[in-house]
Amino acid sequence: MLLNTNILLVNLSEELSSLIKKDLEESGFHGVATCSLEEVSSELKNLTPRLLIIDRNSTGAQGLSFCRKIRAENRQILILLMLLEETLEERVVCLESGADDYFLLPYYGKDFLNLVRFYLKPVSEIMEQLSFGDLILDLSNHSLLLSGKIVELTMKEFELLKYLMSNPDEILSRNQILENVWGINYMGESNVIEVYIRYLRLKLEAQGQKRIIQTVRGVGYVLRES
Repeated sequence: MLLNTNILLVNLSEELSSLIKKDLEESGFHGVATCSLEEVSSELKNLTPRLLIIDRNSTGAQGLSFCRKIRAENRQILILLMLLEETLEERVVCLESGADDYFLLPYYGKDFLNLVRFYLKPVSEIMEQLSFGDLILDLSNHSLLLSGKIVELTMKEFELLKYLMSNPDEILSRNQILENVWGINYMGESNVIEVYIRYLRLKLEAQGQKRIIQTVRGVGYVLRES
């Protein structure tokens, strides 16, 4: 059972906002609200949403700055950006701002709802962990401990690391990673994997730790000690 399905739509057009709200409410999601970027701070207090959906095109640089601010405050809020075009540069800019993912317009309800359901999965009440070397991944509260210290991860970084840690020492192809982390219906390019692998490596190696996410040239990646 989902404990919190509150969703906040930010700076979406009236037409798109109405369409998304209708689809979300019919699919059982509650607390869907619409606001401008200037109103987000107060709405975060009123609604305590699990998911923010932000129009990247209408918010521009301000939207990206807002994403960075949310991440700097360590808020555990999912962020999806709505994009008009899917260039490599645009994907990297969005993901580096701290967004968990993006959705490419035009809007298709079925694809959008699949993405939302993926991120708003029920959280198990049973404590469950994965461990590998100095890493402990807590599946119940979506946290990572590295040598006893908390490392902040976005939801997509968490899902990617979870998949790698669930299959240690196994060479995983790019197709396997895309299907299991981004979903079988993912239509983007595989470059997104390289972007997220880079993010994870930066965080896991920040204190001089050795590289455990290794590239297998022409195939994919493997999590191993040596």
